[in-house]
Amino acid sequence: MDKTASKTTTVGLVAGEYVVLAADKRATAGPMVYHKRVRKIVEITPYAAMTISGLVADAQFLVENAKYIAKDYELKMGKRISVDALASRISLILSAYLRFSPFIVQLLLGGVDHEGPKLYYMDLYGSVSRERFMSTGSGSPVAFGVLEQGYREGLTLEEAKELAFKAVSSAIMRDSFTGEGVDIVVIGPEGISEETRLFKKTLATV
Repeated sequence: MDKTASKTTTVGLVAGEYVVLAADKRATAGPMVYHKRVRKIVEITPYAAMTISGLVADAQFLVENAKYIAKDYELKMGKRISVDALASRISLILSAYLRFSPFIVQLLLGGVDHEGPKLYYMDLYGSVSRERFMSTGSGSPVAFGVLEQGYREGLTLEEAKELAFKAVSSAIMRDSFTGEGVDIVVIGPEGISEETRLFKKTLATV
């Protein structure tokens, strides 16, 4: 198995003035399920959030650095850091560590700034790209199929939330590393809101 693979499913998409992020709630180590209520979407600022997939310690380090970068910029410059600049700073950290101790992560950074809603993808190599929709993790092939079929310009916020939920929940049906429920975070001009949809337990029969 590829040790750099992120064993989870996260998705992000831009809809109108909003960015919608979604992620499952299962944490695994090898074949074991270690936690069923993990939060994989983290608020970085009141106008930006990041999905995390990969090694937990690596992701936590990058989250704390992202929070520090945003706060430090605001204190020094007297204004909020743009989503573009924040993504660029995080990608620099990823690429700086690549040669001797790479971070095993895939990240989606979504946020709203003076230019509107933005979604960025970043990987362990420090690659960064701006996207309209994106998925990361082991369940991403399934999630991508749902996103590519359902995404279109002009999605309403409710349609975008339902599409994000459908993408992650579809991955849950096919990927053993993805499960338990879906967190959905919406970032818009008025700030960040979130909700959790848990799945009812079902008994398998043979």
